[in-house]
Parts: sequence; C-alpha cells; structure tokens
Amino acid sequence: MDGLGLSAGRPVRSIGLTGGIGSGKSTVARLLVGHGAWLVDTDAIARELTAPGGAAIPALADEFGADILDAAGALDRPRMRALAFGDMASRRRLEAVLHPLIGARAAQEAARAGERLVVYDVPLLAESGRWRSRVDRVLVVDCPEDVQVARVVARSGWEPDAVRRVIAQQASRAARRSIADAVIHNDGISPAQLAAEVGALWALWNNPEG
Repeated sequence: MDGLGLSAGRPVRSIGLTGGIGSGKSTVARLLVGHGAWLVDTDAIARELTAPGGAAIPALADEFGADILDAAGALDRPRMRALAFGDMASRRRLEAVLHPLIGARAAQEAARAGERLVVYDVPLLAESGRWRSRVDRVLVVDCPEDVQVARVVARSGWEPDAVRRVIAQQASRAARRSIADAVIHNDGISPAQLAAEVGALWALWNNPEG
C-alpha cells in the first residue's frame, strides 16, 4: 500500500473509493464496511435509478428514445454501454442525466450514516471533478490491465476486447493514482493480505491524529 499525506489535515469523515473495472474495488468496499464504515455505492444507485420505474427512466427515454429501454422498462444496459463507450457525445448526454440524480441520492444516503465514516464507492471518481472536493481522502485500488481483463472475463463472461474498450474509456491508472491519498495494489496478494492492508489503513484514518 502506498500512502500520501496520510497524517495531515482534518479528521477523516469520508473516503472516496475508486478503481478501474476488475480492480477489486468492491471487495475493498466490503472490507471497509466490515470495519464499521457506511457505504454509499454510486453504481448501485445508478442501477436503482435505471430500473423499471426508476427516477431516471423518463429523462433517459426523452434523451435517447424509448428503444433505449428493455421489455421490462429498465435501461437496456448492454445497449447503453455500447452507445456510451462508442461515442463520447452520447456518454456526456448520459452523464448529464444520471450524475445530478446520483449525487442527490448519494447525499441522502450519506445523511443516514450518523457518526460512521462514509465510504463513497465511485467508479468514475477520477473522471469527475466534483467528487474529489467532497471527500476527505481518496483511496485507489489498482492492478495491471491484464489482471483487470482476466478478472472481468472470469466473473462476467465478457469478451476480452469488450473489457479493454471499457478500460480505454476510463481514467488511466496514472490519473487515478495522481489524486490518491493511498493506493492499494491488489495484484499478487492473498485475500488475507488484502484484508490486512485495508485494516491498517482503516486504523490509520480513524486515528484522531490522522
């Protein structure tokens, strides 16, 4: 684990957690919850907003046409993914619809945390200039691209080229690391070692001097 600026500044009340597809970010999120964190999962919020009857569905249908919805009335995620990752203008249109709704819902969920440290799981944190200023620390989960591809193929059955196209549209590993207060290198380590790194970071960021 690499750390930058871990001892300076105000007490840590919020962490922005990010990482590329297949990096193991969701595993780290679960470990942090196990230590007592309150998780705000922006990808889960996006799925809720785009489910049948979701708050984003009318605006998405207006923006992209009714054929962007599946037979159940949810966002056709594979079709939208292909459109958004194949055309930057379409991606910006999608983000213009979803991001304000996700931000508002995330704030509502964080307000329920009480005294618990809030972890915002944000896949596109590095791509969004808004999130960095909203959190006290940024934690990046990082691994090589070939490891990302292998993990996504194994868990989701995607073709390797499809995974690489998604990676190409995300922030680079260097860009994510450049905004990080700490980086967990999730490659070549056991689940126990990963848990130990997360535990050490949790202890450090819950230290009154941190």
